[in-house]
Amino acid sequence: MATEGFVISLICVRSKSFMKWHGLGKRKFAVENLKFDMKNAPFNIHRTKRGGEVTYHGIAQLVMYTIINLGTHKMDLHWYLRSLKEVVIHVLSSTFSIQASTVEGLTGVWQCITGNEKLAVVGIRVSSWITYHGLALNVTTDLSPIKWIIPCGIRDHQVGSIKELVREGVGHGRADLHHLNDASLIHITHKSLLEEFSQVFQLEYNYKSISSTMMYERK
Repeated sequence: MATEGFVISLICVRSKSFMKWHGLGKRKFAVENLKFDMKNAPFNIHRTKRGGEVTYHGIAQLVMYTIINLGTHKMDLHWYLRSLKEVVIHVLSSTFSIQASTVEGLTGVWQCITGNEKLAVVGIRVSSWITYHGLALNVTTDLSPIKWIIPCGIRDHQVGSIKELVREGVGHGRADLHHLNDASLIHITHKSLLEEFSQVFQLEYNYKSISSTMMYERK
């Protein structure tokens, strides 16, 4: 499998809210990033094996889960991480006229027009040069639960969403965006993610929509 060339990119919309605690057992100090008692958690908590700290995943967050054989692309994890971030930056710029960038020493993608708000988290795991996990982009996500954690262990920074910035007029390049409902914002973001991913990684893609019912039936 490691010698075959393939790319699988699954984009889904979160329909439930939960928190992820990354690297549990290896980072005992991670509990300092929680503002609640684990015995009385306000959300379901899932423990994962990828890097990072505690992260909130909420409804209407777009998640791109990428499985790529880097052995047939480029065997460079730094390049891969930069490329994933570049996908998000291009989506925000080309579709919403939102200026975004990376911040030295910090993870994720940040908008930098009105302040450093984190719009996307990026986290990967690699085995035999096969990648999994990927990125999560806040589109119309309710971010109020963020108050319960210090997201990704980064203090004194905010978390934002595309919807908030569009409503505030940050994405003023297209006047029609101000009147779009949540479903429309998610749809155009989803489409843009596919297009920008194919451009950044220089790939052609075949799109297929799979409902949650179909996914469960295949298990």
